[in-house]
Amino acid sequence: MSSFRVGQGFDVHPLVAGRKMVLGGVVIPSPKGLLGYSDADVLMHAICDALLGAAGLPDIGQYFPPSDPRFKDADSSILLSQVCEELLKAGFEAIVNIDCVVMAERPKLNPHIPAMKKRIAEVLRISESQIAIKATTCEKLGFVGREEGIAASAVCLISRHD
Repeated sequence: MSSFRVGQGFDVHPLVAGRKMVLGGVVIPSPKGLLGYSDADVLMHAICDALLGAAGLPDIGQYFPPSDPRFKDADSSILLSQVCEELLKAGFEAIVNIDCVVMAERPKLNPHIPAMKKRIAEVLRISESQIAIKATTCEKLGFVGREEGIAASAVCLISRHD
């Protein structure tokens, strides 16, 4: 018999000049990038927390603390891969699906979604059809609307045999 678990994740990082923009493991042309200890990939971080939460494991900050110099400017694809390994250690055999939303006024993200899905699927060793990514603006409201930052949320379903 299989059991299923749902998890959700959320992340936000400020936008600053002089940093590259990385979302979903893809470098996106932009005059500003996301500021954070790692590469600040809010989409990958939200997915990490969704997967960890579904498995009942600690959040991303417990596994990759900003106080640890190993994670300075770290590629979030590597962090997501390590989260996948933690799921396997915890006895979870499959990621059923992941559904995400990225909130940004600019740059326009829709042209980059296929590449993001491809990269995330490669890292997690799942099919692109198991991943949904939507991009939305915040209609000029709040920190996202003022282009001060970008946020992402993710929901996932994982399974294991009992």
